[in-house]
Amino acid sequence: MATLQVGFKSEQLQKETGIKVILPEKRAENKPLSVLYLLHGFSGNEYSWCNQTSIQRYVQYKNIAVIMPDAFNSFYTDMACGVYNFRSYFINELMPFAAESFNLSKSREDSFIAGLSMGGYGAFKIALLYPERFSAAASFSGCMDISRLVKESDFSAVFGNTLLNEEDLFYLAKTVAQSEVKPRLFQWCGTGDFLYNDNIKFKNHVEKLGFDYTYRQSQGTHEWKYWDEQVRKLFAWLGIHNNRKE
Repeated sequence: MATLQVGFKSEQLQKETGIKVILPEKRAENKPLSVLYLLHGFSGNEYSWCNQTSIQRYVQYKNIAVIMPDAFNSFYTDMACGVYNFRSYFINELMPFAAESFNLSKSREDSFIAGLSMGGYGAFKIALLYPERFSAAASFSGCMDISRLVKESDFSAVFGNTLLNEEDLFYLAKTVAQSEVKPRLFQWCGTGDFLYNDNIKFKNHVEKLGFDYTYRQSQGTHEWKYWDEQVRKLFAWLGIHNNRKE
């Protein structure tokens, strides 16, 4: 297994930025790797998942690469103020760079995205905005009702004074539900999490829309030990299994 820290200059972000990359112990011969883009939460960075969970051990013998970008506190959007166009950077720079640099599959069926809290929101948003690129997305304790959060906190630097439809998961889910290509969705939240009610609200909304959708909840709060458990279980849901015994 290889764990890499990669830095490069982003034109979209107009700055140096970094990604953390996990590559498996042994990859299948002559076959590009599947890829999971794993997104951090608010105040996190590209190191968060490796520092706080056992993600390296979970993917050691799986034929998948894990790409973890630094998204600052951007909510995975093109920010209204400043120059941090993170969504454009992610789609137009990071994904092509990662695919070419690490021989990743460019197939939709081999491309997944997941995240926690702010990253859970980002994973669902990106997958719903680009359903032709991702076959599955997962959210752990996600910020599902972004309109409520924007009303209760000052995120004007990110979203401006008016929340656009493309930033609203409820709007995106309803829109994408009408198209033939839809990502599978996995959602988990702890029953003691301060975002639990927002997650239930989104669950009730998306269950009516015809997605291949899995919702799970268990006892838990907004803490890393629960996200560690859920990311370990995620690979079975994705259908990614060990290529040898651990």
